[in-house]
Amino acid sequence: MRKKALKKIVLFLIMLCFFKGYSQPVLCTDSLISQWAGQKLLQNASIGIYIEDAATGDNLGSFNPQLSLVPASTLKLVTTATALEIMGTDYRFSTKLAFSGIIRNDSLLGDLIIIGGGDPALGSKYFKAHYLADHFLKSWTDSLSSYHIRHISGNIITDANIYDDQTIPDTWIWEDMGNYFGAGVSGLSVYDNSCEIHLWSPSPAGKPTRITSIDPAVPGLTFDNRVLSSDDQLDLAYIYGSPLDFHRVIRGSVPKGKQDFVIRASIPNPAQLLAWQLKTRIEAQGITIGGQIKEATGKITDQVILATTYSPPLIDLIRVTNHESVNLFAEHLLKHLAYLKTGVGSVKEGIPFVTDFWKNRGIDAHGFFMCDGSGLSRFNALTAEQMVGILAYMKNKSRYSELFFNSIPAVPDGTLYQFNAQNFPGKSLRAKSGSMTRVRCYAGLLRTASGREILFDISLNNFSCSQNNAIQAVEKLLKSLYGL
Repeated sequence: MRKKALKKIVLFLIMLCFFKGYSQPVLCTDSLISQWAGQKLLQNASIGIYIEDAATGDNLGSFNPQLSLVPASTLKLVTTATALEIMGTDYRFSTKLAFSGIIRNDSLLGDLIIIGGGDPALGSKYFKAHYLADHFLKSWTDSLSSYHIRHISGNIITDANIYDDQTIPDTWIWEDMGNYFGAGVSGLSVYDNSCEIHLWSPSPAGKPTRITSIDPAVPGLTFDNRVLSSDDQLDLAYIYGSPLDFHRVIRGSVPKGKQDFVIRASIPNPAQLLAWQLKTRIEAQGITIGGQIKEATGKITDQVILATTYSPPLIDLIRVTNHESVNLFAEHLLKHLAYLKTGVGSVKEGIPFVTDFWKNRGIDAHGFFMCDGSGLSRFNALTAEQMVGILAYMKNKSRYSELFFNSIPAVPDGTLYQFNAQNFPGKSLRAKSGSMTRVRCYAGLLRTASGREILFDISLNNFSCSQNNAIQAVEKLLKSLYGL
């Protein structure tokens, strides 16, 4: 009996030591996080943190993990993860050139039609080699030669009906939507739905600047330039205009003494720009067009496809979306998920598709409020625990796990350029950042010095310190976690 009792005591002590040792990192991390969150720098901030062992799913530390906070661009992780799971790595968008009518001798008695397939990257600066090395418009124009067409009697029609006609989500703010990062989504997007405005600024500060050129030229688009030169070396110019407005106002300042300072604006009707460029190229080939540029008002039947341009595979689009934080790409993916479900892409249908997808995979969606796909809306909100739950699914249950996490920037790439690479050697930190006024968030995967992989979400809202101070504070916390 004594031996049995002694064995029980020894076993109890072993188990006690095991659980004590096992729980120690959690207690230590919770203490570390609480101390970090209590610093004076963040005294006015709303803070949500959740840290989980990627292998075991154990909670390694948290702070307000169920507090709904504005995620900014970390929301792109949710959108891209959903798109990847539904559409797969090799999904490609397509844009087609077709005609309707008949060909008689060298004349097309009918219309040319550009059929949008929702490609977010057609002509994008991020994929110049794919679309522009052999310009897609040249291949479209050349396709007419196979039919020996020298005259088109009808119109050039743009068909962007794969998506609805509301290009901007309801909750985007006025300050954003005229700028490139606030470009609206079209079923026929092109050139990132933006244009470059080249400015000359005088040497004295406080003087008017001058627009020297716009690339690409957008027919009918005008700008009221009120930008001044400044001693500040930052781009502080903002473009104002509603989504379909062809007149924009530019306010703010750019650095003084610049011969060519470039800012980027959203364009109001990318489909029209695309048709105009195609018309220009066709006419340069000596082919005449009798009609005008028009928008399709309904489904066009009896089409003959002349040429098809395919996008890069989806995984490449996702890599750019997460690495460069491209709002337009994320919004396209949200609408396209709705299109795959309902036949018409819309934010209204895309949002419940995404939320239901994650509910069905065990994510508690209480407190998850989604208003767009990119995180540009201040009406978005989710909890740190929800974000980590989605990351945990992608890490442990997705067949695309490695590809997904490789799409997230590693220090010092992408939006993590402000972090010190020496603090996170060997690409040990991969995180998507999100920022807007008084918002700074990070979510991703950290491989610690001991080789442990942890998933995390660190979200700060309404802090009173500077963005730089907030960034430095988060980096300090992540550096401490790296030492676990």
